[in-house]
Amino acid sequence: MATEQSFDEDPYRIAQQQFDEAAEHLGLEAGMRDILRSINRELTVNFPVYMDDGSLRVFTGYRVQHNLARGPAKGGIRYHPQVTLNEVRALAMWMTWKCAVVNIPFGGAKGGVQCNPKVMSDKELERLTRRYTTEISILLGPESDIPAPDVYTNARTMGWIMDTYSMHKGYSVPGVVTGKPLSIGGSVGRVDATGRGCAHVIAAAAQYRGMPLDGTTVVIQGFGNVGTSAAQILAERGCKIIAVSDSQGGVYQAQGLDIPALLKHKQRTGSVKGFPGSEALTSEESLEVPCDILIPAALENQITERNASRLRAKIIAEAANGPTTPGADKILEDRGILILPDILANAGGVAVSYFEWVQNLQSLAWKEAQVHAQLQEIMEAAFAAVRDIADEHGVGMRTAAQMLAIQRVVQATLDRGVYP
Repeated sequence: MATEQSFDEDPYRIAQQQFDEAAEHLGLEAGMRDILRSINRELTVNFPVYMDDGSLRVFTGYRVQHNLARGPAKGGIRYHPQVTLNEVRALAMWMTWKCAVVNIPFGGAKGGVQCNPKVMSDKELERLTRRYTTEISILLGPESDIPAPDVYTNARTMGWIMDTYSMHKGYSVPGVVTGKPLSIGGSVGRVDATGRGCAHVIAAAAQYRGMPLDGTTVVIQGFGNVGTSAAQILAERGCKIIAVSDSQGGVYQAQGLDIPALLKHKQRTGSVKGFPGSEALTSEESLEVPCDILIPAALENQITERNASRLRAKIIAEAANGPTTPGADKILEDRGILILPDILANAGGVAVSYFEWVQNLQSLAWKEAQVHAQLQEIMEAAFAAVRDIADEHGVGMRTAAQMLAIQRVVQATLDRGVYP
């Protein structure tokens, strides 16, 4: 069962509050504000799944579409015990802005199922995925709504979704999801796309701040797919990864962690905890380690008014969605900390998802070098556009990113007109 969040940390309220601030700077008229701060469609499903012991259990899932003005809905599906409708609403809204910030022709969507995948077998997860897919299939399609992996879902999960949808259609429809295995239409460069895109934005921000990457100290909260990819890529660029954490704990080494060895340790033990030669710390403590760059890559509401004053980073790159509350934002900005907001910093995943979708529609396969080059071009252009708005209007990078995205969605809405 999902736990209730406090009013101040409700993700949908936070998403709307961020929108309202940017809309105020843009002078957006009331009718357009009402359109863009509202959810277009939302579906809640309660469905039974046979467990391995033969019992039946009912799960609750969601699929939310925030806005479709710029194209088909796009957004991941997460499996987590604390998934709530308001969380999925917020994530769908952030996806709308994320797609617009990097200027790709998608609207925003998100999905989730309340479950604990860590205690479920592969067969139970497959049955859950196939039934959930069937329940939300009225919304899915390569021209209407294209899911992708998110928290505790992966390429295998997307393969099950693609196969289930295709079975209902009677023919293969690879373009219905992105983040699939390569053998069924996935794209090279997709697995590390979010972490790689985040690294590109960090490099651009470091250059903007006159901070050379070589020798720069980095802390990463959340050592899943995104956190590990970012760690590997930044380490290759000369950064010193001094602390990382996951859901079970964290590790710190002042001289820098051996990332390849740490990855092997995590693969062997299931956690970074207990890495030889390191000091132990909690996930919460990892946020407060002095560093040049902090990368929150876990869940929402990790940086709040309770701990923002204790953070000691020069740049915060939000590889997770919604890790910083509005109250914390103000504290960090007042302290001169540069925040690279989620809708910019972690947009690499949706950018390469777009590449995969295009490849599927055209029945083509790009080379990895082409994917990497296109991703770098998109992320650097997005950073430059957001930076220019921030400098011109004297606002933080989050508000600037929201302003850029909202302007693009407003233009699409105006150009399409209001039906009927």
